[in-house]
Amino acid sequence: MTGAEATAPRSSALADLGILIEEQGAVLKATMPAVANLAVPGTTAMRICALCALADTQLGLLAVRELGPRVPVTLALDVHLFQPVPVSPPPARAEGSAGAAGTAGPAGTAGPAGTAGPVSKVHAIGRVVKAGRAVLVTAIEFADDTGRPLGVGTALFMAAPDPMLLMPPGMRPLDLFATTSGELAQPYAQRLGCRRVGVGVASLPFTDDVVNASGTLNGGILPLAVEEAVLSAAPGSYLTSLSLQYLRPVRRGPAVARAEVRGDVGTVEVRDAGTDALAVVATARTSPAHTLPLTSADAAGGASSWAPEERPRG
Repeated sequence: MTGAEATAPRSSALADLGILIEEQGAVLKATMPAVANLAVPGTTAMRICALCALADTQLGLLAVRELGPRVPVTLALDVHLFQPVPVSPPPARAEGSAGAAGTAGPAGTAGPAGTAGPVSKVHAIGRVVKAGRAVLVTAIEFADDTGRPLGVGTALFMAAPDPMLLMPPGMRPLDLFATTSGELAQPYAQRLGCRRVGVGVASLPFTDDVVNASGTLNGGILPLAVEEAVLSAAPGSYLTSLSLQYLRPVRRGPAVARAEVRGDVGTVEVRDAGTDALAVVATARTSPAHTLPLTSADAAGGASSWAPEERPRG
């Protein structure tokens, strides 16, 4: 991510996540709706890449505040969940209809041991841990509507090497997140055009919706390609941890993620297919989806949103 992402128009795909952010003293507080279209296909669990997008946006705004007027760039981002984040129920749909990326059980349905029912919103608090001479260290904590901890994350930032790259004067990026301007009306991967193109391979197109104001692919969206690559290599799983190291921006695209999964650990490389440059290296930890509650369709013996080749095993 660069500071340009924090000043990008809210018409981008990230606007559909409904992120709201406000400044409260030294910290930033944010909320993001936990809608069914953010669920991992065939499960009740929210995609970890959505939480990465929230973290990258929220902590990136902290970096803008701390490093401005220099433009900050993300060096590393990680999110780790204590437990699955159960999403709100999806709208009713006819049996056998296609297009939903995930479903959830009825409101109030209990999740796995130690979890509660569906979350309506994810709440996040972002703070600066250390402002070093070269690197800014930030942290984020996620909680549900009742304040129950859901997970944590960190991000590292530095000022862009080019000292002439500065934030636009007179602009307050935080104001862009004072209101919402869209909603996620279709599954997240479908909304962004991210496709699984082979076992362990996912492709994220370079479109106006995912490009930031500096003309490169938004770093907060790249975790989607990473997650999709891991899920295609480990059918019937969801991600509980994701760590990304940002090496260089994706300038042409598409961004192609290739994953190898051994045991419950996936390693991923993301390349800019237009330049063959290595953009991101990532590590993910998976957990079997059969440990989650069944979707409402599965519980009734009806149709599921999983494609036949992606049907959870075991």
